[in-house]
Formats: sequence, structure tokens, C-alpha cells
Amino acid sequence: MSTLSTHVLDQVSGKPAEGMSVTLWRGETVLFAGVTNADGRCPEMASAGDLEPGSYRLEFAVAPYFRRAGAELSDPPFLDTVPIAFGISTPMEGEAGRHYHVPLLVAPFAYSTYRGS
Repeated sequence: MSTLSTHVLDQVSGKPAEGMSVTLWRGETVLFAGVTNADGRCPEMASAGDLEPGSYRLEFAVAPYFRRAGAELSDPPFLDTVPIAFGISTPMEGEAGRHYHVPLLVAPFAYSTYRGS
């Protein structure tokens, strides 16, 4: 079993993205839905519990966040929702589980992610 966390950074302001909606999916099932805190994190995501090996998707509602921040966006916005599809692998023998950290660095017209620690 593995655990998951995320952290969203607003590349326009250079600050954590407070108040961004984040949803964790496994297939068509929502495992977590929440909003980032003042540090751009979702500590409540721990309530999703231990995650089995498999495919997952984090969705970040970036357009509503940037609209609230005062950014002028096209209609429709270039980036509305950013989906990050990722996999959680089976722990190695003798390993209790792994921690997966999926950060998002985002601006109205670009984003990047990586597997953090």
C-alpha cells in the first residue's frame, strides 16, 4: 500500500496556489476531492488512505484559480483542468509501501510535474 501527496505552485506569482480544487480519481471513482491550503497542499488527501497498485489521475482546476487571481483568460481558457495520470507500482519485497508526491507547477498557458519525494 502506498500514500500520495501533492503541492501546487503558481508560477505567475511564485507562491503556493491556495484555493485550487483538486480531485483524485481511480478509474471512474473519486477517492478525494478538496482544495489546496495556504501552502498549496492538500493534507486531507491522506483521507484517501493507502492506495493499491494501479492507475490514478489527479485533476487540478486551474482556470477557476487563475480567474480568482485576476488573470485574463480566453474563453474557453487554454488550460481549464490539468489532468495528471500516473501509476502506483507494487512495493518491492519487504517494502511496506511507497510515498508518491505529485507536484504541479502551473501558469495560465503552461504546466509541469514530476515525481517528487
